[in-house]
Amino acid sequence: MAKIGIMGGTFDPIHNGHLMLGRQAYVEYGLEQVWFMPSKTPPHKRDHRVTPVEDRLEMVRLAVEEYSYFSCSDFEIHRQGNTYTAETLKLLHEEYPTHCFYFIIGADSLYQIEQWYHPKEVMEQAILLVAGREYEPVHIPMKEQIAYLQERYGAEIHLLHCQEMDISSGELREMKSLGKEIRSFVPSRVAQYIESKQLY
Repeated sequence: MAKIGIMGGTFDPIHNGHLMLGRQAYVEYGLEQVWFMPSKTPPHKRDHRVTPVEDRLEMVRLAVEEYSYFSCSDFEIHRQGNTYTAETLKLLHEEYPTHCFYFIIGADSLYQIEQWYHPKEVMEQAILLVAGREYEPVHIPMKEQIAYLQERYGAEIHLLHCQEMDISSGELREMKSLGKEIRSFVPSRVAQYIESKQLY
């Protein structure tokens, strides 16, 4: 059974922190590949204009192409309407019945997952790998949150022992809009693409 990591997200833009998490998951849990899967119409990102999916997909492709164990997947892009993780995982299992999927998330998602669409189905269909840093906006220790989700949903959750990069895609968009340099936060080919397309 192939062990496949899934990194879902808007990737607007993809940055070095995403790659660092994917690499740690690959190494620490012996994954065969990590699929980076840009979402087409993210249901939770209605507070800003999302960059066209073609540009986000190309930035992901450029970011991962030098890594043999990373792959850029357009699986969600061809779906109609909003793309929900529960539905994506269901379709992935139908298409790849011999694969075991590891869904890689940041610490924030560990605390927000019960607000997702059909969270029980998400936790039934994938092993969760969580970036191992405490999430400051809440006062529940990460170990307690993991124990709670395991007890309530039967979830299988493991920590990734690496620090998340303390930057978000939203912060990078804002920096770029203010004329600040973002090259130290994104792969060089992604930075070149952003410049050539005058994104953000």
